[in-house]
Order: sequence, then C-alpha cells, then structure tokens
Amino acid sequence: MASLGSGAIRSVRDLMIAVQFDGPGPDIGEILITQSPGRGPLLVESLKENNIAACLNILGDKTIVKNMLAERTGKGIEVPVGPATLGRIFDALGRPLDNQPLPDPAHLTYRNIISVPPRSSSFTATKPEILETGIKVIDFLTPFIKGRKIGIIGGAGVGKTVLTMELVNNIAQSGQGVSLFAGIGERIREGHELYETLKERDLLKNTSMFFGQMDQNPIQRVLVGMSAVAGAEHFRDHEKKDVLFFVDNMYRYIQARNELSTILEQVPSEGGYEPTIFTDIKLMQDRLSSNENGSITVVQTVYVPADDLSDPAVQMIQHELSGTIVLSRKVAEQGIRPAVDLIRTSSSLLSPDVVGKRHYDLSVKVQSLLQKHESLKNIIAIIGENELSAADRTDFNKAKKLITFFSQYLFVTEKLNNHPGEYITREATLAGVEEIVKS
Repeated sequence: MASLGSGAIRSVRDLMIAVQFDGPGPDIGEILITQSPGRGPLLVESLKENNIAACLNILGDKTIVKNMLAERTGKGIEVPVGPATLGRIFDALGRPLDNQPLPDPAHLTYRNIISVPPRSSSFTATKPEILETGIKVIDFLTPFIKGRKIGIIGGAGVGKTVLTMELVNNIAQSGQGVSLFAGIGERIREGHELYETLKERDLLKNTSMFFGQMDQNPIQRVLVGMSAVAGAEHFRDHEKKDVLFFVDNMYRYIQARNELSTILEQVPSEGGYEPTIFTDIKLMQDRLSSNENGSITVVQTVYVPADDLSDPAVQMIQHELSGTIVLSRKVAEQGIRPAVDLIRTSSSLLSPDVVGKRHYDLSVKVQSLLQKHESLKNIIAIIGENELSAADRTDFNKAKKLITFFSQYLFVTEKLNNHPGEYITREATLAGVEEIVKS
C-alpha cells in the first residue's frame, strides 16, 4: 500500500503533540503512527494553520520527541465488534485485556469508533416493553423499559457499582439480548470483580466489556466509551440484536473530557467544566438510541461530587435519562441495601400507559406514604410517636414497612454477607406493596 505521507513533530506538550505536514494533511479523527521506539499512535484532534495537526498521544508514549516523523494511516481508531467479542474484555483501542489472543481475523469485524452510523428516516411507535430486573425497588419505582435510559446516581461508596453488577447479573441470566459494559475511570478492582463475577456465573458468553480505568490517561478514558458504543451499534444494526448497555461511570467520562479540555487549553465554562460539556454528553447519549433494527437499553451510573445533585454535569446527564435511581448516604448508614432514596428516585415512565393502572395507582399511594413519613419524622423526634393521631400512626408504620420491604439481598454480595441473593418478580413486588398499603 502506497504511503499517504508523513509529517514532522513540531512540539510535544504533555499529551498534546503538534505535527506539521508539507503535503496533504490528515483528517480529524485519523490515526498517525510515530517513528518512536514505542510506535505510539496519535489521534488527530483538530487542524491548525500552516498545515499543522494538533494530535493526542493516546498511549502517553514518552519516547516521542521533536522532529520525529509521524506517518498517516488514512484510518481512524478501529476496534473489533460482533459475536466474536462476546466473553472478552478490551481496552479503548480494542486490544484484549484478558490475556487471551484476538479471535481468528476471519471471524472479526472492525468498526471506526468515531464514525456515526447513518440515521434512519423511518419511525415506528412500538408498545413499551418492560424488562424485569428482579430488584424490587427498581422494578417498582423506576421500571426498565426497552430502549430507554436509566441512571444510578449517588456519591462515593453508596453502592452504584454493586447495584450495576447486580443488574448485569440478573439481566444476563434472563438471556435478554447481549450486554455491553463500558468501564470509564473507575477502580481497577471493581472491573476485575465484575469480570470474575460474570465468569463464575457463566454469564460472560453474552457480554462484551471495554475498560479504561482510573490508572489510564484521559484520552483512553474518553475513547473507551466510544469503543463500547461502536460495539453496541454493530450488534443493533448488523446483528439485529436488542442490546443492554452499561456505563460505569458516566460522570468519569465528563471528568476525562474536562481533563482533556485543560490539556487543549480551552477556557472552562462557568460551572468549571469544559466549554463543550453539552455536546460531549449529547455526542455519546444520542448514539445510544434504538431503531427498526434493534434497541439499546442503557444503565449508567453517575458519580455525584460532594453528594451535590445540583452539580452542572450531574444535571446535564440527568436530562438524558428516563428514570433516575438516587442512592443516599443517609440510607446506606441505616444498613439498608440497596441504599435507594425512595423519595428522590423518579421515572417519567411510571405512567398507566406504560406500567398499567394497578402499578401506577400503587406508586402514587407509596409516594404519598413516604412523603408523609418524611414530614412526620421531625414531629416524632420532638413529641414522640404516641402523640400522633391514629391515622398518622398507621400511615407512618406503613411507610416504615415499605422502606424495609424495598431492601433486598443481592447475588453479587453473597460472599460478603453470607446471605443468598434474591430475585423478586415484578408481580411478587406489586403483591407485596399492595399487602402493606391495604393493611
């Protein structure tokens, strides 16, 4: 294959490298290969005056120096996609992380992670299809609907990753489509635990995983999300599959983008984040959509810095979600697992048209009881429960029963607490709530 030309490196500043070309320059998103001992790949981020390409040093290759040549490839970042990737774990560049070789090239398909598939002009309204998770509080308060997005929101250490692992475990066991998992900027230990949990339970066969954890530079942490999205798009468009897409953690994706923005010397927005925060979120979220070929149902954890739900990044991510499961430190301190804040957890899908009249009516009654419980707590702290009216006492006790009812032992924590996990059907959950509300 004829050479597409090369350029000379003019400056090296942290992960930002400027490459000047005499002939035709590269395209944005193209990969350049340097002549350094590490053959470090560069990603063309933008094009400047004087035929200079501003590039990102993807692997942080320290052997790249000024005046070295960087050759054009004419290609972007391409990662393996399709059935051959199931049961495997990859990095942002599609390289295996499980110490196993790549599958036979004859069975591999590669896809450019930045290339967005063409949009369909046809639209067909379909009846909402509920996906049962087996977790009472989720199936009742934030029902999973095929093709929609759910967020698990909370501060550090309140159980976001554990709840995500439980969802991966429960949904994978039911065999509902294929699963893609994107680990962005989280602890390496958590990624390892998820991999081992799925392996132990023989659930890897329907799951493809991409990891760019917190030990990696911001470029890889940004790209790993795009790599996993490309995998999901392939299963949806070419394999005609329904896809379950898990992201842990969406906030870390924004954080990596923010670090990258600093490297690129962009002026931050008023909230302290990168000026392109809105498009950064939309770019990824809009690709996680459904079409006539198949659906992509998304579960994403969102770290809340300093437990502040009003953080600009958290607010922007929430706008993309159909439902939010809010995890609370106060609830976790009471020993309730999963530590869901029942009052702040909400879903736009909790309507009679989607979940049915019975479920909807129960949810209204439950929210009313929980709100009353919250308002009575302060009164009880002052005058005691015995001073309440009989009706208030009854409602308060019902709310306490509901709070206890929505706690549940999880499969992924069996070894930690020696309690077997529970899978509760949606019908059993509705029956249990009904019994408490009508008692």
